[in-house]
Amino acid sequence: MSASPHISVLLPEVLTAFGNLNGQLIVDGTFGAGGYTRALLEGGAEVISFDRDARVLPFVEAVRADFPERFRFVGRPFSEMREGLADLGVAQVDGIALDIGVSSMQLDEADRGFSFMRDGPLDMRMSVEGLSAADIVNDWDEADIAHVIWLYGEEHRSRAIAAAIVRRRQEAPFERTLDLAAVVEKAVGGRRGDKTHPATKTFQGLRIAVNDELGELEQVLDSSEHLLKPEGVLAVVTFHSLEDRLVKSFFAERGGKLPSGSRYAPQIEAGPPPTYAPFKAVGPSEAETAANPRARSARLRAGKRTENPVFVKPEANSRRKGAR
Repeated sequence: MSASPHISVLLPEVLTAFGNLNGQLIVDGTFGAGGYTRALLEGGAEVISFDRDARVLPFVEAVRADFPERFRFVGRPFSEMREGLADLGVAQVDGIALDIGVSSMQLDEADRGFSFMRDGPLDMRMSVEGLSAADIVNDWDEADIAHVIWLYGEEHRSRAIAAAIVRRRQEAPFERTLDLAAVVEKAVGGRRGDKTHPATKTFQGLRIAVNDELGELEQVLDSSEHLLKPEGVLAVVTFHSLEDRLVKSFFAERGGKLPSGSRYAPQIEAGPPPTYAPFKAVGPSEAETAANPRARSARLRAGKRTENPVFVKPEANSRRKGAR
């Protein structure tokens, strides 16, 4: 099991962000097939990895066999990182790595229901619990389905797609991925020469809703301030604009950059001391994109924890510029 079916994106850049790994305690919040974890261990770090997907356990055992003294695994989502580390008696760490979103192996396993290119049950859950994609499209109101597809999939034709889904489910419930993909494709008028499949954004929106991916990301970003030692590094790799904007905003705010605001909005006079010194964002090289097309949208954002206390959002001054 040492060979990984998943190619770790921006791996050299992530390792560079952490610097000298020897003797460092690093958390890999998204174990997956163990690519980041194994590289961190090979660099001399002690690693604690998290993942809520039980199907990663064979890869966990392979890493544990190679690094029995320096590797620990926690079968929980990374949003529960503080609790999981506390159970291990760990209060602070030297680094946190996060590879956000669905992994290649999850996309490639048809029975997980993530892909519109492979026939499988309409599931999309990263764990085996909770709401599935089938539950959303079969049970939710049309307006709520449209909202999810628009908000998380950034699909401008969300209302037409939701209406088509509701019409079709009156005949028979959705159970398979290709069934839903075909209905979405028809609802938007076919492929029309687009490079991407018409169901791409719909499937993304459903997947993010099913797994509460943005909520999970927000929680782990906030937790990172509590968990990192001064000079500790948070490195986050994202794959689509919603994730990237969230991480970018986090580092901007925690790096001391105040929102520009509006002349009509309350003015924020000063923010709290910065908790992160952000690094410059990094994308994949041409060579990496050529070798792994799935890396083309990846973005690494990282920052170093300062010694300042945990960030507290500033309150807006009630007096506006120019107000009388």
